[in-house]
Amino acid sequence: MNKITIGLDIAKNIFHLVWLSNSGKVLKKKKLKRTNMKEYFCNLEPAIVVMEACGSSNYWAQSIQNYGHEVKVIAPQYVVPYRKGNKNDFNDAEAIAEASQRVNMRFVPIKSVEQQDIQLLHRIRERRIKCRTALVNQTRGLLAEYGISLSQGVNQVRKSIPDILEDASNMLTPLSRRYIASLYDELIEVDKLITDLDSEIKALSHQIEQCQKLETMTGIGPIIATALYSAIGDGKTFKSGRHMAAWLGLVAKQHTTGDNPKLKGISKRGNTYLRTQLINGARAALVKSGSKADKVSLWANNLRERLPFNKAVVALANKMARMAWAMTVKQERYKFV
Repeated sequence: MNKITIGLDIAKNIFHLVWLSNSGKVLKKKKLKRTNMKEYFCNLEPAIVVMEACGSSNYWAQSIQNYGHEVKVIAPQYVVPYRKGNKNDFNDAEAIAEASQRVNMRFVPIKSVEQQDIQLLHRIRERRIKCRTALVNQTRGLLAEYGISLSQGVNQVRKSIPDILEDASNMLTPLSRRYIASLYDELIEVDKLITDLDSEIKALSHQIEQCQKLETMTGIGPIIATALYSAIGDGKTFKSGRHMAAWLGLVAKQHTTGDNPKLKGISKRGNTYLRTQLINGARAALVKSGSKADKVSLWANNLRERLPFNKAVVALANKMARMAWAMTVKQERYKFV
C-alpha cells in the first residue's frame, strides 16, 4: 500500500500539517502544538513526512523517523514554486508535500547527532574567526587615528601591539593606550578559544574513520575532513562527484540561450563555509604540487602554468570535492597514482 505524503511546516510552537494523496489531492489539514507533536506521530500510521530544511529540522526528522515514518527534508528554494496563493503556514505545508512528489526533486540528507555536534563546532569556530577579524580591523583603524599604521593580517597585529604599547614616543594617550591593551588581551583570548576548538575538531577527526581516510588527500586536514563529513555524511545523496561539486558552487555559472552558451564565474551556491575551506585546502595543495609527481599534482602544475593562480586553485578545489565524494562513497583512502 502506498504511503500518504504529509507536508509539515515546522515552527517554534505551532506546527501545520497537510495530507496529500498520491494524485496530489489535499486530504486533510491539521494544526499541532509543539508539546503534542511526538505523541501524535507516535500513534500515526506510517507515512512519508516531508519538511523544509531549516532550524530544528534535523531534530524533528530524527524524532519522527524513530516512530517508523519515512522522513524527507527539502531545500526551501525548491518549495517556493509550488506554493499557491498567499504565503501562510498551511499553503507552505501543502507546497512542501507537493514539491516532494516531483520525480526529479532533490532532498537534503538528514544529519546524525554526531554530524550535528561537528557542525556545532564549525559554526562556533566560524563565528569566532569573524569576531577576531573584526577585532583586528577595529584595532588597526583605531591605531591609524593616532598615526600608527599596521600591516594587514592577524599575525602582524598580534606581533606589533606589545611594541606599540611600550613605545612612549608615539601619540597614544594614557586612555587610548589602556584600551588598545584591552583589545590586545581580547585578541589573545579569542585566539585561545579558536585554538581550543581546533584541538577539539582534530580529536574528533581522529575518532572518525571516514575523516581519517579523507585526510590522506593532500590539502585536506582535520578541519576540511570534519566539515565534509558533517555536510555530506556517507555522500550517497549525490549521484556523482560532479553533482556534489555543483552543490558546493564550485562550477561555472551558466546563462545560455539558443545557440549562445555563456559561462561566467563559479555559482557560489550551497555551503559557503565548506566551499571556502576546500578552496583554502586547494591553495595549499597547489603550492606543494610542484615537488610531486603523482597524476593529480602533474595535472595541477599544468593548470597553474596555463591559468591565473586563483583560477587554478578553484579548479583544483572542484577536483578535490569530486575525489572526496568518491573516497566517501567507496570508503577508500586516497591513492597516489
